[in-house]
Amino acid sequence: MIVDKVRIVIKAGDGGNGAVSFRREKYVNAGGPDGGDGGNGGNVVFVADPGMRTLMDFRYHKKFKAENGENGRKKNMRGKTGEDIIVKVPAGTVVIDKESGRVVADIRDPEGTTVLRGGRGGKGNARFSNSVRQTPRFSTPGKKVQPREVILELKSIADVGLVGFPNVGKSTLLSCMTSAKPKIENYHFTTLAPNLGVVKSYDYDFILADIPGLIEGASEGAGLGHDFLRHIERTRMIAHVLDIAGSEGRDPLDDYVKIREELKSYSQQLAERPERVVANKADLPEAEENLARFREKYPDKEVFLTSAATRKGIDELRAAMMEVLKTLPEEQVIREEGVIEEWQMEDEELTFEVGRGEDGVLEANGSLINEIFARINPDEVDSMRHFHKLLKDMGIIKALERAGAKDGDTVRLNGEEFDFVE
Repeated sequence: MIVDKVRIVIKAGDGGNGAVSFRREKYVNAGGPDGGDGGNGGNVVFVADPGMRTLMDFRYHKKFKAENGENGRKKNMRGKTGEDIIVKVPAGTVVIDKESGRVVADIRDPEGTTVLRGGRGGKGNARFSNSVRQTPRFSTPGKKVQPREVILELKSIADVGLVGFPNVGKSTLLSCMTSAKPKIENYHFTTLAPNLGVVKSYDYDFILADIPGLIEGASEGAGLGHDFLRHIERTRMIAHVLDIAGSEGRDPLDDYVKIREELKSYSQQLAERPERVVANKADLPEAEENLARFREKYPDKEVFLTSAATRKGIDELRAAMMEVLKTLPEEQVIREEGVIEEWQMEDEELTFEVGRGEDGVLEANGSLINEIFARINPDEVDSMRHFHKLLKDMGIIKALERAGAKDGDTVRLNGEEFDFVE
């Protein structure tokens, strides 16, 4: 079966915590704080693997997690950065955020595309030492990263797509024109996953794809349905292969009409792609009559007679494809819609709101308050001073003042009560 759409869960590594440590060595006076920073978490990196053709590997392997960053250590030693996790996918795989439905990345690069970055490491107490606060006894934790569910959808990258009913000779044509070795047998649906091959000449190369056979109703999901139609989306040109001899008992003219209707029903843009008609099996006796009927009905269509068995017309078809492709723009990468940035720049989304509770007490609630709580240790005096500084720096003190808070008033921050100090 063809597997070209799966759901998986990815998680980047959490950042390591900063360390609280003080230098104490013999013969060293006033060593001071020396807690190091935590290491950053590992990233989730997707790599286009030329050896993969389907997403079959993801049917049973659904969760991918990068390594967490190590905690900081004494002597200002930073924690080790977590190892990235490499997720190998076929070229042309689109990563989609399941929650929003937006495109995260269009994976084509064998060098790798970072889809989810690891959390930042926390700061060690050495970072908070200054002329006033010489012995800080607090550090900050590493940034935690939430797992994300994503959809992987494979859309084959090919310049030309061979389309047509099952058993019209697409796989055989591919084997004649490229070095690909698709499975070829005389029965329907031999091809259950797209086969790709490179057509080479001395001055121009292009990728040819043998798309699994279409049937009537495919645009509505019949047969392999959307599973193969999505592979045609990215082609710059369509080669419509007909069994011009009608050797399967079908009328090639009817086949042509039905396939065109399926393409149009699936995507008007796809139906408008440049097309070349390939009249295959032209060496069989019935081919001549059907070819005459086709040319009479479609006088404006350029038809290429081929026989994969005798290699008739293969060179002419290859040259014609190259000629057309040279005039067409390169296939565009699917537009990425910024989900990566939203996932990574979570600080920009941290917010808070000020209001009064049912008992009239001023409150400040929101994700920014949680972020500040995560950075402090309530049992340490120095850490609480830092807490007050963060409230000022983030504008929370100012917002409470504007709402009427005065020195000594009780205020709540995400449900926790404090005495207000300007």
